[in-house]
Amino acid sequence: MSNETLQTRDGFKSQWGFILACIGSAVGMGNIWRFPIMVAKYGGMTFLLPYFLIVVLVGSSGVIEEFALGRRAQAGPIDAFGSCTEARTGNKKLGQAIGLIPIVGALMLAIGYTVVMSWIFKYAFMSITGGLYAMGTDMGTIGGTFGGAAPEAATLGEALSMMFSNGIFGIGNGVWLLIGLVVALIIMAMGVANGIEVANKIMMPVLFGLFVILAVYIAFQPGASDGYKFLFTLDPKGLLSFEVWVFAFGQAFFSLSVAGNGSVIYGSYLPKNENIPNSALRVAFFDTVAALLAAFVIIPAIGASGFAMSDVTPGPGLMFVYLVNILNGMPGGRVIGVIFYVAVLFAGLSSIVNLYEAPVATMQEQFKLKRGPAVAIIGVVGAVVALLIQPWTSQWMDVVSIYICPLGAALAAIMFFVVLPREKALEEVNRGAKKPIGSWFIPLGYGFIVLCIAALILGVKFGGIG
Repeated sequence: MSNETLQTRDGFKSQWGFILACIGSAVGMGNIWRFPIMVAKYGGMTFLLPYFLIVVLVGSSGVIEEFALGRRAQAGPIDAFGSCTEARTGNKKLGQAIGLIPIVGALMLAIGYTVVMSWIFKYAFMSITGGLYAMGTDMGTIGGTFGGAAPEAATLGEALSMMFSNGIFGIGNGVWLLIGLVVALIIMAMGVANGIEVANKIMMPVLFGLFVILAVYIAFQPGASDGYKFLFTLDPKGLLSFEVWVFAFGQAFFSLSVAGNGSVIYGSYLPKNENIPNSALRVAFFDTVAALLAAFVIIPAIGASGFAMSDVTPGPGLMFVYLVNILNGMPGGRVIGVIFYVAVLFAGLSSIVNLYEAPVATMQEQFKLKRGPAVAIIGVVGAVVALLIQPWTSQWMDVVSIYICPLGAALAAIMFFVVLPREKALEEVNRGAKKPIGSWFIPLGYGFIVLCIAALILGVKFGGIG
């Protein structure tokens, strides 16, 4: 990449701008609709202890590696992978070809997330207008509303029929899909510093503040103490369960947005003097805080509602069915519902911006497009495919999270820890660091690669949407 390109390349203006953007990419639906139920299902601290350990492992290996990989090349996965094979063999074409895989994964994940964002925008709007609260606590009405937003189809013909049955945007949800996508694209079109960084500087503090308000409010609700019992339960025998560790790994891995795409592209916008290990530590810490805040809101809320924890399963149904019922039944439920769904909206919007950024940056780098046209092209592709896959969103996201994301993470780690010469990898990680990382970092990276491959073999369904 030429010196001129490096000088004109957009990037983050401040360390906290970068950290908040990375936190925004990490804090997503997995923190909200899956993490709390995993904590409750496996006994609070019985799940949290393995989760914390794996967050430390992934944060000190995979997150650092992906930031450094992007910064070294000042480019996304294609050229970043290419720079690794070039450093080893003098040929960058093989690395560039392999780098397409995480880009495809990012686009597929972004498309699936676009459908989810349509639900979030719709429910946030309904909470503000009072439509959500008007449904009361009738599970039939609440479930039917979400069923209309997330229909299922067996064949492509049925999907097309549903999409056009109520107008070109289909089943009443396509409009919200386009609204959510357009908002994300506007933020991206404004650039990294003036769009992504500024948006996250607003959304992330507000999101954390709203969740703190919710956690405090719910703590004073009758029956909330039953939820706290689940949070602080520790079963020593449970720590020996292979299943607990597998699900803790999947949750931590995906929650930190380690997939060889989004973290690589955000890392590419970093200046050379950025302290990457320090930034990775802060991202992992605040992502974990966000997940815990969600747990301290949702689990006590379920306890206060009278629902049995065993009756609630992780996934969209928790956020769009059970929590609607719970919030509507609380004193001041209409206001609490607005706070909750606005917070969720910020979490989802920050994540979808990160997911689309890798394909957008690829269009800029590989086809020399300006940012506006690149955002528009990816936006059109995302809109068309998202409208078509609405009936199969769950299956679509399963394929991406079980296979493509861990594959992308494994490939990025192999490029950095194995293909790139060891001295060059350590040099990049330690560039800007106050306390240099020692040679132990490389073997730790090998362990991370093993975890990625194990996830692929076991078919671990990662923790929802990051």
